[in-house]
Amino acid sequence: MIFNFKINRMKKTILSMALLLAGGLVFAQKKTTTSAIINFDATTSLDALPKAENKTVIALLDTKTGKLAFEATVQGFNFENPKIQEHFNGKGWMDSEQFPTSTFSGTIINLTKVNFTKDGIYNVEVAGYLTMHGVKKPVETKAIISVKGTAITASSNFSIKLADYGVNGAAIAAGKVSKEPKINVSAVF
Repeated sequence: MIFNFKINRMKKTILSMALLLAGGLVFAQKKTTTSAIINFDATTSLDALPKAENKTVIALLDTKTGKLAFEATVQGFNFENPKIQEHFNGKGWMDSEQFPTSTFSGTIINLTKVNFTKDGIYNVEVAGYLTMHGVKKPVETKAIISVKGTAITASSNFSIKLADYGVNGAAIAAGKVSKEPKINVSAVF
């Protein structure tokens, strides 16, 4: 009877360890950060100030499936000029009170090009949906995945058309803000 109890206890211990190990491996495939960065550059020849940076972006990368996701709080974008920041968050532009976050959810299309266990720089293509100002639109762009030791860096540069997302304030119409701002996204996982 004591022998049978020890075998059952040993089976439970082995099963628990196996579940923990499997859970650890699954968790290791999903990388997250709360300090990804998005730079927003909407400068024009009339105004060099519409530039902002948001350093509190949440990001997820699943190295097994290639799923990528980013979420940025609109009020987290910081401009040098407080007046521009006020306009950016106002109803005439991003309306951050009604639309407090912008998100991207997509996948690395050519995931087989990336070896997450080997140091290197990998050029990839990403496709997904950007939701901004309450509008969800498909986005395809090139990105770079850099692997160095256990650190994985993902970065991308692309432009969007503000009109596609219903963003069309007076400063945009006056040419003080680019109709197609440049966006730079980077995350270290």
